[in-house]
Amino acid sequence: MRIRFTKMQGAGNDFVVLDETRGTLGLSAAQYRFLADRHFGVGADQILTVRPSPGEGIDFQYVIHNSDGGEVEQCGNGARCFMRFVSEHHLTEKKQVRVQTLSGVIEPRMGADGRVTVDMGAPIFEPARVPFDPAGLDPQVEGGWHKWHLALGTHAGSAIVSVAVLSMGNPHAVQVVDDVDTAPVAEQGPQIEHHPRFPQRVNAGFMQVVDRSSIRLRVFERGAGETLACGTGACAAVVAGIRLGLLERRVDVQTHGGVLTIEWLGEGQPVLMTGPAVTVFEGDIEVPELP
Repeated sequence: MRIRFTKMQGAGNDFVVLDETRGTLGLSAAQYRFLADRHFGVGADQILTVRPSPGEGIDFQYVIHNSDGGEVEQCGNGARCFMRFVSEHHLTEKKQVRVQTLSGVIEPRMGADGRVTVDMGAPIFEPARVPFDPAGLDPQVEGGWHKWHLALGTHAGSAIVSVAVLSMGNPHAVQVVDDVDTAPVAEQGPQIEHHPRFPQRVNAGFMQVVDRSSIRLRVFERGAGETLACGTGACAAVVAGIRLGLLERRVDVQTHGGVLTIEWLGEGQPVLMTGPAVTVFEGDIEVPELP
């Protein structure tokens, strides 16, 4: 099967974007993995699919698969690329659209400066909805909120990390570190991602507070590993920092791939994320028959 694709990136978080507005391709998990493979496929952190409106008041459906082939609920950097894609491919004339994701409706908006702002919806804090199992754990109070101590192993010398837990449509565990450059992302990222307290796995964020309006961030993404940027991870880190009393309401997030600006006015309010969305190239690829 030969398919048309667009390669895009948002702050270095890269994507293969597929247009299924005229019909679904019916790709398997193995075929998504093939497309994401950087040696044999196109190469991407996630595969984004544009589908027709699933109902009244919605412009498009937005489907996301990680590089491991699994479907996930949300991808913030991808949402910005989604908006630029539907605009550049003349699938809409609107500057703001309502998009159905697996976790709910988001509203990306094209800015006059070429950047895209996405209303990511309100963060979720209830452990059962993250989902996160806090049974038997005592929360560590900090600022106006709390963190949780997690042991990253079962032996006496296992590392213990202190994480803020929330969902931005997908689960996040955010820890504050002194320096993201020396943070043990490669070691602790997989351990946190697969921690038994998170039944659907979790994105592991490592946040360095530079000042009250600036942070540095690295994220080990569920199903993708460490990426150059993670939009929902940036949202989760800023929300956690605000609730812990460390940050102001508008924060610039420096990732390895670029800067994202996150705004949050408080509980019950949506998180707004602004950042770049760039088309890299377009092409066709022969996708093998895979189970």
